[in-house]
Amino acid sequence: MAFLQAQRIGRSFPGVVALDDVTLDLELGKVHVLAGENGAGKSTLVKILTGADQPSEGSILIDGKNPAEQRALFEQIAYVPQELNLFPNMTVAENLFLPFARAGLGGLTLRRREMIEQARAHLARFKIGARPDQLAGSLSVSDQQLLQIARACTNRELKILILDEPTSSLTSTEVERVFQVVEDLRASDHGIVFISHKMEEIFRIGDEVTVLRNGKHVGHCALSEIDEGGLLHLMSGEEVRTDQSFQPEGTEGEVLLDVRGMSGPRFNDISFQLRRGEILGFAGLVGAGRSELMQAIFGFLPAKAGEVTLKGQPWKLGDTHYSVSHGMVYLSEERKLHGILPNLSLRENIGICLFDETAPSGVIRSATEDAGVDQIVRDYAIKTSDAEKKIAFLSGGNQQKAIIGRAMRLNPAILIFDEPTKGIDVRTKTEIYRMMKALAEKGTGIILVSSEMTELIACASRILTMHEGKLSGEFITRETDKKTLVKAIVSAEEASHVA
Repeated sequence: MAFLQAQRIGRSFPGVVALDDVTLDLELGKVHVLAGENGAGKSTLVKILTGADQPSEGSILIDGKNPAEQRALFEQIAYVPQELNLFPNMTVAENLFLPFARAGLGGLTLRRREMIEQARAHLARFKIGARPDQLAGSLSVSDQQLLQIARACTNRELKILILDEPTSSLTSTEVERVFQVVEDLRASDHGIVFISHKMEEIFRIGDEVTVLRNGKHVGHCALSEIDEGGLLHLMSGEEVRTDQSFQPEGTEGEVLLDVRGMSGPRFNDISFQLRRGEILGFAGLVGAGRSELMQAIFGFLPAKAGEVTLKGQPWKLGDTHYSVSHGMVYLSEERKLHGILPNLSLRENIGICLFDETAPSGVIRSATEDAGVDQIVRDYAIKTSDAEKKIAFLSGGNQQKAIIGRAMRLNPAILIFDEPTKGIDVRTKTEIYRMMKALAEKGTGIILVSSEMTELIACASRILTMHEGKLSGEFITRETDKKTLVKAIVSAEEASHVA
């Protein structure tokens, strides 16, 4: 018998049916993949399964009991969101065990010594390189993601663990840590809901899959009974190719960006060039210094040494306003933290890039703004019922397309994408790849930082690899393969394969 049963669940919002007659049975000792494109209804269903929202129709049973009558039943279900959701100014140990009573550490006084000792055991289990007394905000993105998973596992009542894109910020080594924990939980008779858009992970770790499309249940089977093509067809309702190339066509132009001897936080003595019309990939383990390098060039982080020129002219470091006004835009991997303004509408999020057009005298001309926003929504195929809808309510893929459209309205010479398809479904990934290719072929220089080797190989003209803050290789993409790239990002030895 299923431990958690969602029976004929429906959920409606004004003007929108988010879920329609969805049934889901979760058994202990199994990894159940919940699959679907962005906007399919997965997040709404998870909110209902965890008690954060109530269904408009249908019911939930946990261990045969109705949690609407016993809210404590939801304590047996833990959810780890895709976005970082830690308290950055509290310690690692405090983040692990909040709320303290649930972990058995609460009472009239907090038993800190016991908390520290227990924290060490959890950090060792997940191979998180941090001290219990270290501030959570000082950890790398990957260690913060692992800390969130570890925090869920401190729940003594845990029976069902829901992981939403748990590997989106992790390298292959760190993914193995997560999979080992998942396998341990499965062996100890826990149930796991695994949400991912990465096909290789789904088939590697999953036992069975339920597929949602447009809020409806469209399929359920053992993963041994379906292949990647069949699963993608269920998710999208059409054939989806995964073997396409999106490398820019045509001859690359003159040097746009010339970086010499850059050093800063987590990187040292980096030199490279970016040409007009090129997509330049950066590969490396999380913590290799790729994002820090880009943020220093853009001006968000300080540079200790080095020089940069754009189109042969000296570049001012340490000033993001200067960067944007002189033709460089950086799109952060943390879309919800550094990309969107979640409490504002789609119109307002896009409109902030239109002030020069819409408010030359300091007062926004609504008609001009509406026309500009509508054009970006059309040009970038952003799916929304209304531009006044809060951008936080859009799918991750549509949020990303809005950010890209907003950036391109500034006509940048250089566009830096840091993990641009994090948490995005396969079909929307393809749309973003096409956008990058088209932008490059129009003359924009693009830097693509990605943890996905398949993404880099599909899109980048050249790939630079980094290891422990230094360049470890430079490759012509068409002349290399994934095995060679992986070797370069895990080895400190130089491995240049440029013709």
